[in-house]
Amino acid sequence: MLFDNLDITINKYDKVALIGNNGAGKSTLLKIAAGKLNPNGGQVKAGSTLYYVPQVFGQYNDHTIAEALGIDQQLTALNSILNGDVTEENMQLLNDDWAIEERCAAAFTHWKLDEIDLNQKMDKLSGGQKTKVFLAGIIIHQPDIVLLDEPTNHLDTDSRELLYQYIHQTQHTLLIVSHDRMLLNILNKVYEIDQRGLTVYGGNYDFYLEQKAIENDALDQNLKNREKALRKAKEVERESIERQQKLDARGKKKQEKAGVPTIMMKTLKNKAESSTARVKGVHQEKISTIARQVTGLRAAVPDIAKMKMNFNSSMLHKGKVLISATGININYDDEWLWRQPMDIKLFSGDRIAIKGSNGSGKTTLVKILLGQLKPQQGDVQTTYKGALYIDQDYSLIDDDLTVYQQAQRFNSGVLQEHDIKIRLNGFLFGRDDWDKPCSALSGGEKMRLMLCSLTAVDKAPDIVVLDEPTNNLDIKNIEILTAAINNYPGTLIVISHDEYFMKQIGVEQAIDLR
Repeated sequence: MLFDNLDITINKYDKVALIGNNGAGKSTLLKIAAGKLNPNGGQVKAGSTLYYVPQVFGQYNDHTIAEALGIDQQLTALNSILNGDVTEENMQLLNDDWAIEERCAAAFTHWKLDEIDLNQKMDKLSGGQKTKVFLAGIIIHQPDIVLLDEPTNHLDTDSRELLYQYIHQTQHTLLIVSHDRMLLNILNKVYEIDQRGLTVYGGNYDFYLEQKAIENDALDQNLKNREKALRKAKEVERESIERQQKLDARGKKKQEKAGVPTIMMKTLKNKAESSTARVKGVHQEKISTIARQVTGLRAAVPDIAKMKMNFNSSMLHKGKVLISATGININYDDEWLWRQPMDIKLFSGDRIAIKGSNGSGKTTLVKILLGQLKPQQGDVQTTYKGALYIDQDYSLIDDDLTVYQQAQRFNSGVLQEHDIKIRLNGFLFGRDDWDKPCSALSGGEKMRLMLCSLTAVDKAPDIVVLDEPTNNLDIKNIEILTAAINNYPGTLIVISHDEYFMKQIGVEQAIDLR
């Protein structure tokens, strides 16, 4: 059962964020609200017209853009009427919407989609274009309620800004599933879904974090109190049993001195043992109750608080030049990728972002800086010892290996088997996970295993490159990644449209390719 007996109310003009860990049921709940999925029980009522933007668009690959947006029949009817075929069927299909073509043109212009055509197939579009097509559908359909599932996943910085602007200004009622903290801070309510059900926080994401911090502090204090009570209960049990045993021993000596018959001695011995067992039973019941409470509280502690993230230093002194690129550029189809050749210096300890719209050459630049691609113009000099490239799919994780084998692959021979397993435990991979195939891991689990593997290296790489690292992660795992990166002592290059994440990890410089 994903969730049961769940009640959710969205009022007119509300702008609601729906958050929760991967697998909690956010997208399922959104599909139910949109009428795309029927619940096993209960009912959904919507008082106004709904419009739904899904997270995944593969199901539309065989459709034209007009078909995907559900306006193909209206447009065909309009064109037929304008060409003189004024039938009742065409008039009903048009539904008196004579301005639909103008709205389509205005919507596509707003979302910078002027180059595409309504009759074009969806499979020819990039992920960002598909998202913008469906966002353009808001202007085309003019709904009252808009449901968005991870709308910023494939959007570049400029497109995100357009979306943020829409959310700020719209009078639409919004329900949005997202891990984009910039977006979440624009919304005025946060609904969190977890195993307990649905919890409502009346504020934006920063307000939610403040409330969660208060809850977690109370949880931490409660856990400490219960752990203290458990230790005390065990101590009282031990003292009570010792006291009872001393009383029994003294009683036995008195009886022996008094010459009590053997049969009577056995009866008294049985009574003493029964009395000790009763004392023990009373204390065991209390200890078991407290132990269950402690187990429940420990399970509620956020994963990030349970993790141990220690990276070995790269041993480079801060400020040393690691990469010096002079006048670099690369040619594709007889055109230079960048308008002007670039000069770049990267120093030890830098935390730098590479920004730009899709297709501006961000990944190409990284490959040049890491020596994986030779520029056709200019020169690159490097002094760093090791660099690690981590993409959004965590491709360095080998699906054919087990979790333990993957961590062991990064071991330079210094660590023993038990050391690797201690590190795996520190990244929430317990005994039951060690033999699990990497192919069975979620995106968040692969991210944690990648970070764990980094701690198994004798010396951390001088440079770590993160390429859209937050795209496939929920908020919990983004927070884990943020904490880990803040523990990494080396140089960082980040390609990301997630401004909130980059601020959290201390990125202060940027190379802008726009």
